[in-house]
Amino acid sequence: MNSLRFYKYQGTGNDFLLADNRSGKYKILTTQQIERLCDRRFGIGADGLILLESEANKDFSMRYFNADGKLGSFCGNGARCITQFAHHLGIIKDDYLFSAVDGDHRARREPHGNVSLLMQPVTALLPRDNTVFVDTGSPHLVVAVEDLDNTAVEEVGRSIRNSDRYREKGININFVQSTDDPNTIRVRTYERGVEAETYSCGTGAVAAALVFAANHHREQQIKVQTKGGDLLVRFTKETVGYGPIWLCGPAVFVFETTFDLQPERS
Repeated sequence: MNSLRFYKYQGTGNDFLLADNRSGKYKILTTQQIERLCDRRFGIGADGLILLESEANKDFSMRYFNADGKLGSFCGNGARCITQFAHHLGIIKDDYLFSAVDGDHRARREPHGNVSLLMQPVTALLPRDNTVFVDTGSPHLVVAVEDLDNTAVEEVGRSIRNSDRYREKGININFVQSTDDPNTIRVRTYERGVEAETYSCGTGAVAAALVFAANHHREQQIKVQTKGGDLLVRFTKETVGYGPIWLCGPAVFVFETTFDLQPERS
């Protein structure tokens, strides 16, 4: 039986299991074991699992797994959390350079536990059947609603995610409501891989902010209110697309633990 150490972090309620895999010992993890670790009843519980690994000419690399145990696309809140984790491990920098599945990213630790993350540029916002598709390292649909509190996020989100168009590769669905503040929006997200609503989604917050700014002719800075807290999206509108885009918000250590991996069920 293998006993492995995990650290739990959260960014506005989007929680992750993090592990230092620079030695390679976590390569033993299988899809089934990751899924069990992320299970909130039979494991530690998280929206995903992230391995911090070594890479030449970078401070580190991140490999992200969804809660279903499968390799995922880019995770914004997870990237902010792993930056905080890197500092905990003794990788002390003013600015971090690391790689993820969608390419290289920069990040920096801010006062009061916040982390700012430089996203990849977004080239286009694509209208689709009363929604807008945005690729922010992960694929997102943005849906405008008038009453977010009474929107059936899981029911409607699951229906869209499992529709013929998105069933194979999946999609994240963000339900967005404007507020009395012209630079603030509220967002709730149904995430593929978790297959449920999460308390927050970093790449979804960026997608929603860009769509909101485009529709309302606003630029520069949007506050995104999620169930787990506030994120800030800063960006510049370019001739084609958006960039640089910064995702800013808290990345908080929760606890550390060891977990004995059980043999896989046949």
